[in-house]
Amino acid sequence: MSEIGAGDAVTTAAAAVGWRRAGIAGAAIGVIAAGAAAGVAVERLTVGRGMRRRARLALDATGPYGSLRGLPGRAAADDGTELYYEVDEVEPDGSAGIDGGSGTTGTATGTGTRRRRLFGRKAPAPVTVVFSHGYCLSQDSWHFQRAALRGLVRTVHWDQRSHGRSERGRAQAEGVTVGIDQLGRDLKAVIDAAAPEGRLVLVGHSMGGMTMMALADQFPALIRDRVAAVAFVGTSSGKLGEVSFGLPVAGVNAVRRVLPGVLRALGSQAELVERGRRATADLFAGLIKRYSFGSRDVDPAVERFAERLIESTPIDVVAEFYPAFTEHDKSGALPAFRDAPVLILAGDKDLVTPSSHSEAIADQLPDAELVIVPDAGHLVMLEHPETVTDRLADLLVRVGAVPAAANVGGHGSTAQQPGG
Repeated sequence: MSEIGAGDAVTTAAAAVGWRRAGIAGAAIGVIAAGAAAGVAVERLTVGRGMRRRARLALDATGPYGSLRGLPGRAAADDGTELYYEVDEVEPDGSAGIDGGSGTTGTATGTGTRRRRLFGRKAPAPVTVVFSHGYCLSQDSWHFQRAALRGLVRTVHWDQRSHGRSERGRAQAEGVTVGIDQLGRDLKAVIDAAAPEGRLVLVGHSMGGMTMMALADQFPALIRDRVAAVAFVGTSSGKLGEVSFGLPVAGVNAVRRVLPGVLRALGSQAELVERGRRATADLFAGLIKRYSFGSRDVDPAVERFAERLIESTPIDVVAEFYPAFTEHDKSGALPAFRDAPVLILAGDKDLVTPSSHSEAIADQLPDAELVIVPDAGHLVMLEHPETVTDRLADLLVRVGAVPAAANVGGHGSTAQQPGG
């Protein structure tokens, strides 16, 4: 990062040295998707590069993660942006409304539904668990938890604007800065479309948790009247500008001074930077591992899955979202959740949203369950899926969303094939 200046200096430098230097910068900035940019051993760029490339291709071909699909839908945000979501239904006989083995859609108007209509009764709206993902990820980042809960409870998984299968933010295309408040309104639009009735359980990771706070800030009546429980995973209510990302304080302060200009410059050269980011895949992979995971023994297929999620976010989207985090402050919205059971969970080695930020949330929600997962980084739901799924299942049992006898053991494990 020390090679990079701000504003026009970056544009001039990138033009002078070509796509390779811009690509290295793009790789570093791209890992802000997992949280930050920092150094990685130079030998990763040269030693065994071909072997690692072949391994990535093999994992892409065989990796099972992110393959689960549900009943698709689209919600319209207040600026017209189409937000993509999927619903995993639970049929009246207790079976999932989706084929767990193949990922194909099941029959939404099966025998149980027709029988209910014949008797002229409207079944009570079920509890719906709404999952909100983090920055530069997608709904697929909840793969393990989704696998564990299929058939047990109705779930909604959605892609934040400009992420995954959702449309690029229309307001952003017109130059409007994206903020966390906008994401809160987006979540409200998804709830209105996918779960207009019944109790809700809100689950959010990182930016997704911030989105839930913005929802509470703008729509407190919705939280009061419908939210049965809440789970915050690896998130923050504010003061992200003080996070050091594991770097020396002087270094991170210098990075912060130039970062807005760097991001604007890189975002204006998106095609050039994306080429460079692909060319520096080894550097990118090393950065993602450092800022996504806290343990050394991570399933290589999970590591590659995280890479693919982050790689899929264009650099200009990375650039336009980043300022929202330094401005984020929703500590004042947290009291809206005090009447609902709350789970707060974080990794003890999270360099992006340190566990101290989860502890700060718990200070404002003293009745919440606070879980700090040992040897875990920012993507704790991928790194330690069984721990996250176990605590989430316990929360759902406590509010009656899942039967106490429900068996989620073995699901949500890196050893479990999807749909198993």
